[in-house]
Amino acid sequence: MAWKRTIGRVAFINCEPLFHDLDPSWKVLPAPPSWLTGHLLRRDCIIAPIPAADYAKNSDELVLIPDLAISSKGEVGSVLVFGSVEISEMKTIALPSDSATSSTLLRHLISERGLKPSYVEMGPDLEGMLDMCDGCLLIGDRALESARAYPDLVRMDLGAEWLEVSGHPMVFGVFAARRDSNIADVRDAFTALIGRLTAFENDLRVREEVIQISSRKSSQTIERLERYFGEVINRIDPEDMVGLQLFLKDACGMSQDPAMAW
Repeated sequence: MAWKRTIGRVAFINCEPLFHDLDPSWKVLPAPPSWLTGHLLRRDCIIAPIPAADYAKNSDELVLIPDLAISSKGEVGSVLVFGSVEISEMKTIALPSDSATSSTLLRHLISERGLKPSYVEMGPDLEGMLDMCDGCLLIGDRALESARAYPDLVRMDLGAEWLEVSGHPMVFGVFAARRDSNIADVRDAFTALIGRLTAFENDLRVREEVIQISSRKSSQTIERLERYFGEVINRIDPEDMVGLQLFLKDACGMSQDPAMAW
C-alpha cells in the first residue's frame, strides 16, 4: 500500500515550492506531466499534478484537489512556441510528447487565429524539432532554457495568448486523485503539500532556498527565477477556475463541470 504515501510531481522546477523540505515520510514520484496521469490511474501515487487536458479525458475516474494547480495569470514563461518565422508563417509545428494540455491549448489558440498548420509529435528537443518543422512547442525547464539560449526564437507564450483570447487565467496542470481513493489519504497528501506552499509564500528564507535550489537544477539565474515564480503559480483561485472550466469546455470538449474531492 506504499502508493497511499506517494505523491506524484512534475519533474520540472515549477513544482519545487510544493516539494521543498516535504516531510520525508512521503515518497515522491517525479515524471513528465502526461506520464503522471498513468501513474495516478494505476495507483502508483495517491495524488499528482496532471495535465488539465488529461483530466478532461479521465474525468469519470478522477476528482480535482482544491487550492493546488500549475497556473498563470498571463505570461507563464515556460510554455513557449519557438521558430525562425512568425506564427502566421508556420506550416508545420512540432509538439512535445510530454504534455497534453499545452499541445491541446496550442491547437486551440492557433485555430482561433484561423491558421491550419500541420502538427508533428516528437521528442522535446529544440534543435531536432526545428530541423523538421517551422516551429515547435516546449514546456517546463526545457522551455526556460531554450528561451534563455535563443530569445529571438520565442514566438508565443501560451499563458499570455490564452489570457488575451479568453480574458482568463490558464490552468495548465491540476492536482487530482482517483474517485475511489480514501478521502483521508487524499487529505493527508494535500495537507503536506499545502503546508510547503504556504511556507514558500510566507517565509522569505524558504522562498530563497527554493529559488537557489531551482537555479542549481535549471541553470537559470536567481533574477529570472524571482520572476518565474510569479509567472507560474501553484494556487488555484475562483478566477483560475473560470479559466479552467472554459479551457475544458472550449479546447477539450468537456461538457460537465469538474468534480472536486471536497
